[in-house]
Amino acid sequence: MKKKIIVLMGGWSNERDVSISSGKGVARVLADMGYDVIPLDLKRELSSFIETLNKEKPDIVFNALHGTGGEDGVIQGVLDMMGIPYTHSGVTASAIAMDKILSRRVFMQAGIPVPDYKLLPFNEFKTESQPFEFPYVAKPLSEGSSRGVSIIHNTQDHAASVNAWTFGDHVLIERYIPGREIQIAVLDGKAIGAIELKPHSGFYDYEAKYTDGKTIHIMPAPLDARTQALMYAYAENAHTVLGCKGITRSDFRLNDMVTPHHIAILEINTQPGLTPLSLVPEIAAYYGTTFPELLTQMVERATCAN
Repeated sequence: MKKKIIVLMGGWSNERDVSISSGKGVARVLADMGYDVIPLDLKRELSSFIETLNKEKPDIVFNALHGTGGEDGVIQGVLDMMGIPYTHSGVTASAIAMDKILSRRVFMQAGIPVPDYKLLPFNEFKTESQPFEFPYVAKPLSEGSSRGVSIIHNTQDHAASVNAWTFGDHVLIERYIPGREIQIAVLDGKAIGAIELKPHSGFYDYEAKYTDGKTIHIMPAPLDARTQALMYAYAENAHTVLGCKGITRSDFRLNDMVTPHHIAILEINTQPGLTPLSLVPEIAAYYGTTFPELLTQMVERATCAN
């Protein structure tokens, strides 16, 4: 019998629109492959969600949610309690990966380099315009898709960041690393490829990620053998030490104009986007894995804690 799969999408985070795009594409392809697919636009109503699960009795939940509630262990915990297998990482790995401070502490203990950083209360950030020398980076602790990220070059940028801030009581401040944006996909603990991103202007922010033509994708990323091996090892280790499952994507900065090269992981994404402009499908396709094949591998790896 064909498997029944609920594809979770939407949710209530700032990445809801990205999740809808991912989820619709996933649902369409899985249906074309012969699975019994039920798309579900998740609302913040736990009783309704549980009622749907009990009624439909899916074999698997394909978690195409992004951000708060869907990528941070919350939904994973519900599915674990109900004994329903789901795609991507479990509760602990999801929660730690979503918290940029917790994940960095784990990375540092594992010998994976991170940028120099400070955690500032927002009220302190408001009055301190230069916690690092310009430029530096300000970002939320638990947002994806570069929501709320600013590269601050001067006091005017700082004031603009303060005025636009809606992301909680603390701000993560990073020392800016000049150089290249490299992202590496990992499947079951093994790196499957690296891609370089070159936005036409600014940095790889939300608009650059999800607007066609805003960013040049260089696949495969042009890396010398030693640098590639080192970055692959860091991405694989990040995946492993957090206890991730299935597919992840790790985001790095690389300054190869200095010796030794300055490499730093920015974050690990436990539920990378699956939109038409997303990077994991592009990386997989370059090495001969079609989107349907990639989704099949993800479905086959679906597990729960029970």
